[in-house]
This record gives sequence, C-alpha cells and structure tokens, in this order.
Amino acid sequence: MMNKALFLDRDGVINKEKNYLYKIEDFEFIDGVFETCKYFQDKGYLIIIITNQAGIARGKYTEDDYQILTDWMIKKFEKKEIKISKVYYCPHHPHFSGKCQCRKPNPGMILQAQNDFDIDLSQSILVGDKNSDIEAGINSGIKMNYLVQTGHKIEENRFEVEILEVIIQLIKEK
Repeated sequence: MMNKALFLDRDGVINKEKNYLYKIEDFEFIDGVFETCKYFQDKGYLIIIITNQAGIARGKYTEDDYQILTDWMIKKFEKKEIKISKVYYCPHHPHFSGKCQCRKPNPGMILQAQNDFDIDLSQSILVGDKNSDIEAGINSGIKMNYLVQTGHKIEENRFEVEILEVIIQLIKEK
C-alpha cells in the first residue's frame, strides 16, 4: 500500500514569514501547526516539508546556516511527538543560479518525495501560502491543495482556524 503525505511549505505555513529567515532566534512557529501535523500524522500521513530557499543562491545565508535551522526545527517537532519524514529544499533562484526543476512552482521536490517514500499523490494534501506552492501541488498531481494567508499580514491564527477545520471536514467526507 502506498503512503499519503501532508506536504507543507515552511515560511508562512510552519513559521511566520520573515525575509531570508535562517537564524533560530528569528524563527516563530505559527499557532496550530503542531496540532495540525499531529492530527494528520495520527491519520497516517507522512509529514513532508517542501521549501524554496532562494536566500542560499542570493548569498543571504549558507546551506550550513539553513541546515542548522532545519535540524533545530525538526527537533522541536520531535519534542511534540511529530516525525518530519524529510525536508526538501530548493537552494536555487533563476536570476542567480539558473532554472531548475525543484523550485516551486516546479514539482521537483514533490516528485522526489513521491519517489523516496512511495507516496500516492492523489491521496496527499499540500498546504502553502503562495500561488507557486499550489501550482507545484497541481503540477505534481496532488488533488487537495490549500492556500493559507498566514504569512502575508493577515491575522496569524488563520492556519489553525481555516485549514484544520476545512481539511478535517474533507477527510470526514471521504
């Protein structure tokens, strides 16, 4: 049997949106993200993060800086008994490092996860805060793609209110 996954963008979905975030002290989790991930993990979903990190290509921070923050973030999830199966990231930017297949809206990170974890994308869910996230989901064959506005100057608690209720309702209807 194939796996199903909850694909999450990082900036604006897991943490509050900040330009070129790479320092632990600047990282703020969005309310409800742990509860949401725990809910889906308990329903049998793998939790996978897919994130564009153009700050690497732009020279704003290094891959080591990115990895230190990512390892710290994964440990915070582990403390809440949530397993992040993997964090996929695109370090590229078309103006600085050329075109690639991993930068959203391209489906490269999702397709890599599908291959790595034997994921049925038609049973998976993607949550993002930008149109490019949703386009990546559509481009990869994910049917349930949800756009949240947490990262863009809307009230911060909308992740929990909008997404958890909407997605739980959809799951119940299946």
